[in-house]
Amino acid sequence: MLDFSPLLAHGPLAPAEQSLILRRYLEHYGMAPLLTERAGLEVGYLDAKGYRLWTQIWSPPTPMGTAFVVHGYYDHLGLYRHLIERLLAHGWRVVLWDLPGHGLSSGERATIADFDEYGECLRSLQQQLMARGLAPRPWFGVGQSTGASILATDALRHGGEDHWAGIALLAPLVRPRGWPQTSLVHSLVSPFLRSIPRRFNNNSNDAEFSSFLREHDPLQPNRLPVEWISAMRRWIPQLLALPASQIPALILQGEQDRTVDWQWNLKILTEKFPRAQVYRQPVARHHLVNETEIIRQDLLDTLGRFIDSLVPDEASDDVPEPSEPEPHKGPTL
Repeated sequence: MLDFSPLLAHGPLAPAEQSLILRRYLEHYGMAPLLTERAGLEVGYLDAKGYRLWTQIWSPPTPMGTAFVVHGYYDHLGLYRHLIERLLAHGWRVVLWDLPGHGLSSGERATIADFDEYGECLRSLQQQLMARGLAPRPWFGVGQSTGASILATDALRHGGEDHWAGIALLAPLVRPRGWPQTSLVHSLVSPFLRSIPRRFNNNSNDAEFSSFLREHDPLQPNRLPVEWISAMRRWIPQLLALPASQIPALILQGEQDRTVDWQWNLKILTEKFPRAQVYRQPVARHHLVNETEIIRQDLLDTLGRFIDSLVPDEASDDVPEPSEPEPHKGPTL
């Protein structure tokens, strides 16, 4: 059942108006079908580190744990309905929020002064939900691109804690494609430019999804702030300096990705997460949760097997052995 109970007050709108706006939002992003007798939803804003973060909590009847989903750069949580559906089907409560400067959250559009602010927002959100009894353990993290970099940084910094049961990194960002050239250009132009026009590249084989982003998604930023590139440039060496973690990890990567430098990134991340399982999809591009159906199902099936392995059958005393960190390839389709 749909639960309109807010995490915080939505604002001056009457409850009926709030409900109408929320329904239109869910319908526009194809999320309305997720609302069934076996899936409830709480929505609202949480204050974290000076930002108001638009937050959604999707819940099955008896959640086995909490999956925190962190979206990618330029994205917002409205684009993640396929992933929400799969996580709910596996029995997880799903927590998503729009990053600062994205979607319906506050903050200057598509930028951040320091990547650490992303991680601080994640920690604050987790602490608030835990205090309200809304984040049952174990915790599992799923991040797409920049969201994967946020999760990876958090896992590496807090690897000695009993914090994450596991993380899944989808098309993870460590550095973007063509970074040496981009870094040089950034050094030359950053004193003179605040932002540059965004290029809408086809980051999925699903042409309908790519068209939706360009033409029908009012929450898409149209410019790339130079400040965000500066923040990423400072973050990369910080990640490289962090010690490795034994947290179970899954890395899903499309081999036709033209957004991140995925070969270099995989080398770095498999060193940082020695237990990582790597699954390379030969025809997938960058936005893995919005690929064509046959590619998406292949990736989500792999994700499903991984998350099921994190919570072994209580009737069994066997603990699954970690898989070797060898890359596995999906069908060429």
